[in-house]
Amino acid sequence: MKREHYIPFDKEFLLEQQLVEYAEDKKEVEDFKKLFDIIEHYFHYEAFNLIRNLKQNYAAFNPDIHPKERAAYIDKSNFSLFKETLLKVLDRGNYSRVDQETLDNAFKDSDLIGLKLAIDLDAYKEHEIYVRGQHTTIEKVSKFIFWKKEIEIEYYDRVMIYLNYHDANYYTKKKVGLDKMPIDPGSIVLKIFKRVPKNDLETIFPNAVPKMSLTDKILLWVPGLVGGISLLSAKVIPALIAMQVAYQSGETIDLLNSKTSLNQGLIALGILGAYLFRQYNNFVNKKIKYSKMLSDSLYFKNLGNNSGAFYSLLNSSEEEVLKETILAYSFLNRSKTPLTETELDHQIESWFKTKHNTDLDFDVKEALQKLKNAGLGSETNGKWEVIPLDKALIRIDEIWDSVFEYNQVSTN
Repeated sequence: MKREHYIPFDKEFLLEQQLVEYAEDKKEVEDFKKLFDIIEHYFHYEAFNLIRNLKQNYAAFNPDIHPKERAAYIDKSNFSLFKETLLKVLDRGNYSRVDQETLDNAFKDSDLIGLKLAIDLDAYKEHEIYVRGQHTTIEKVSKFIFWKKEIEIEYYDRVMIYLNYHDANYYTKKKVGLDKMPIDPGSIVLKIFKRVPKNDLETIFPNAVPKMSLTDKILLWVPGLVGGISLLSAKVIPALIAMQVAYQSGETIDLLNSKTSLNQGLIALGILGAYLFRQYNNFVNKKIKYSKMLSDSLYFKNLGNNSGAFYSLLNSSEEEVLKETILAYSFLNRSKTPLTETELDHQIESWFKTKHNTDLDFDVKEALQKLKNAGLGSETNGKWEVIPLDKALIRIDEIWDSVFEYNQVSTN
């Protein structure tokens, strides 16, 4: 499993952990708390501007608003700007796009439901999945009637699916009834889920339809055809032919033996039918299990839909940026000498590994860039340092004050 930039700890927890390092100096403790608070408010303001941008440029593609209201945004919503901003938010929140190979493997394999799903990807102009955070658990899955096997299942902590539907002309050419579509053409669907198995990613597509796997078909049709033809040719058909010939010729028939043979054949066919029904019922049960999993995803795993997903994305984005920035500042501030980017990266990653048994790939470049943009950090000959806490408070306060700066020119 590759290391991620995502920091799997709450911002308040990380703040407490850093305050421990300043415990010997009460003033530094208070100053660090203030710095954390102001930076948090500033990034929250940045997030507010991002969500306003997203909502305006998404409105024309939002399937949740009335068509007349959506039409009013056709000239106001910019798709390119919307997509650019969305990708920026996902990147800041340390989401990564699922590659085609991973998605193909999910289509082929299934950890929990053991069911093949047919998905018409041509129904979408674009389809993309973004994930963040991974963990593995040991779960029991049914293999045969009385046997359950323990397997290791890899989960994504957060999954966002992006679906961009074609315009109406596309579906008209494909002879798809627009009135039968669950969503308006030209819409963009966003959904966020929690705890989705890596090999069951296909279950979050809204048009996933259960289908029989090759194994299911073999278990159902091969015994039916082979056993049915064998029984019919060996037992049932000969008995019926013998009875028919005897009846037409007027010959005496061994009625007892014929009936016995016929009954044996019919009983065997009944047993075969029961087996085939059981195999088909297994497939139906898998479909029911899939429906339950889908229901759980919709009601218990779903964290946001369409414009409602923005709040979840922006919250995670805001927190990740805050955690990265404050950690980079704290480690540089406590260092007795300036550090290179590599040295800082190693120190923070080693701290997570040693203190919290967590192996992550700290996004040091993004953190240092934030410090530089805010005027809190600077680089000289490849080495980074930050201004002291007291000066940092003044600097960040100046930035915050300038956000709402308004100079009114008086006229006489």
